[in-house]
Amino acid sequence: MKAANGNPKGVALVIGDNNVRGTTHVTGRITGLSPGFHGFHIHAFGDTTNGCNSTGPHFNPLKKDHGAPSDDERHAGDLGNIVAGPDGVAEISIRDTQIPLTGVHSIIGRAVVVHADPDDLGKGGHELSKSTGNAGARIACGIIGLQSSV
Repeated sequence: MKAANGNPKGVALVIGDNNVRGTTHVTGRITGLSPGFHGFHIHAFGDTTNGCNSTGPHFNPLKKDHGAPSDDERHAGDLGNIVAGPDGVAEISIRDTQIPLTGVHSIIGRAVVVHADPDDLGKGGHELSKSTGNAGARIACGIIGLQSSV
């Protein structure tokens, strides 16, 4: 998507006195989903040579356990759940501070993945809760890039 001036949009950066803090705003529309909740994550690799399985684990540069987007203990790529309505459409609007488009922990070149099942946000008690949120199969994915303003 482009802003009215032709530049890529999706990033709002707030600069403070001695700290730089930013928020990335992820927006989108996904169709063809089964109704209900679906785990939504940034995965480590922008590799789809073997479908979504090639995208690797959740993006986790600080080596934390899986959690909810609002938790202190979470993978940077843990974006929680998206919800598809009865028509199979999920409208996405997520603001997050741990998925920058620049710097050492940039998500550019990584992958976004939609999972078949709800993400239990690390609280489900399943053996996979603290690593994947037990969100099930990877049903859709795409490589994250920047859109040219040309």
